[in-house]
Amino acid sequence: MHPDCNSGQKILTLLLLMTVTVVQSGKVLVFPVDGSHWVNMNILVEALHAKGHNITVIRMADSWYIKEFSPHYTSITLNSPGGFDEEFFEMFAFRLMKILREGSTWAHLKLEIKMWENLVKMFKIKSEMIVNMFEDQQLMQSIKDTKYDLVLTDPVEFGGILLGHYFKLPIVYNVRWTVCSEAHSVIAPSPLSYVPLPMLELSDRMSFLERVKNVAMYIITETQVAFMIAPTYNALCERFIGPGLSFLTLVQSADLWLHRVDFVFEFPRPTMPNIVYMGGFQCKPSKPLPQDLEDFVQSSGDHGVIIMSLGTLIGQLPDDVAEAIAEAFAELPQKIIWRYKGKRPSALGNNTLLMDWMPQNDLLGHPKTRAFVAHGGTNGIQEAIYHGVPIIGVGLIFDQPDNLAKMRVRGVAKTLDFATVDKDSFLKTVKEVLYDPSYRENMQRLSRLHKDVPVKPLDNAIFWIEFVMRHKGAAHLRTESYKMPWYSYHSVDVILFLLSAVSLIILTIYTVIRYFCCSMCMRKTKNKSK
Repeated sequence: MHPDCNSGQKILTLLLLMTVTVVQSGKVLVFPVDGSHWVNMNILVEALHAKGHNITVIRMADSWYIKEFSPHYTSITLNSPGGFDEEFFEMFAFRLMKILREGSTWAHLKLEIKMWENLVKMFKIKSEMIVNMFEDQQLMQSIKDTKYDLVLTDPVEFGGILLGHYFKLPIVYNVRWTVCSEAHSVIAPSPLSYVPLPMLELSDRMSFLERVKNVAMYIITETQVAFMIAPTYNALCERFIGPGLSFLTLVQSADLWLHRVDFVFEFPRPTMPNIVYMGGFQCKPSKPLPQDLEDFVQSSGDHGVIIMSLGTLIGQLPDDVAEAIAEAFAELPQKIIWRYKGKRPSALGNNTLLMDWMPQNDLLGHPKTRAFVAHGGTNGIQEAIYHGVPIIGVGLIFDQPDNLAKMRVRGVAKTLDFATVDKDSFLKTVKEVLYDPSYRENMQRLSRLHKDVPVKPLDNAIFWIEFVMRHKGAAHLRTESYKMPWYSYHSVDVILFLLSAVSLIILTIYTVIRYFCCSMCMRKTKNKSK
């Protein structure tokens, strides 16, 4: 073949490839949640950017994790606080720990009240932020002119949901929780007989009394949502989307739900066609440790290493708890790596290394890591499952105790009561997880199950995001049941109609029989009188 022909073919191929890239490239508007939620949202952002998509991230003025400048996205900074102030959350978490240490029923009630008080405050701040955003005409015009293909949002934030509906864009969720509940319970059938309500630390095999508790808490939770959340968000729907729409309807109408769990983590339960499971999508093989840290790990010999981290919000503990944990660690032959920002405990042993930050994934993947002392956040648990490391759980707030309860049921974790934890109970629990081989064997079994999938969770998530962009939605996967009133959804009207029909038939039969009986009696009476 002539050289010029070869050159021409190469140029043509290059042009075709460039054309394909342009056609497949999309514009994605991301409305994330700050804190640990952003850690996993950012993984999706980076993966989409690597596929050639243009990403715009909306961040708040007080964002502490979402950076204004990034090579992977363009940011829009709203001139409003988003309610995710790092100092506020750290102080809030510390106050909750002190309440928990009181250990009484009254303390737990105070904890519940405190959490709801702060949630209501947060909803108010977020509502004000949404109003300011929609009233910024320049911003709204800019979003409209950009002609985005899709909104990717975490439905703990309502702003992204409203934007998607306002601009009539397909909506994809990166989800575990919504503004009102755990994601499954918002769109999928959730029989209370075997689907435990989040936060109750129940399994899918409940006793009668546990089912009573499950139903009672469902009623309480729904009442709280109806009176504390719904009025504020329904008003926003009415103001910016249109009359007659509830916030729950908007939440339920998303095209795709990328759920941050799988059924290695979650109990089996009903699901829906537009829920795509991507549990552990943030997990990855470990990388080599920095040399000084590697030397410390290797110095543990055959005893191995225990790592401890209580997540992004818990940087310090009450002094008595920190001293008890440090004293317990000092009695172990293992080396300890503890992420801790508080005052250095006086009982700290020579075997314990305190760090402001640690490469958690790389340490969990190290062959010398024997156990993970964790707070029960979803990200940390998924990483522990991925690397097959058993857990000592110190669940504190939000979904953490419930997440750990799921792991406890599977025999891969032992949990501690924060209200009563001391040196002896902590040491006993750590030793049980270290020296009872069943914990490690069970966790390694979960790890094998988690990894035995046809497509990696992250690749699966990116495929479905691009699927929604290609087809401008995924309406064929979305049930329309969310548009039905509750009495139709539960067939209450049908049941009442059938009961009425059966009652009418029975009444008619009864009336006819009574009529004939009365007629016969009257005839007999007349015959006797003759």
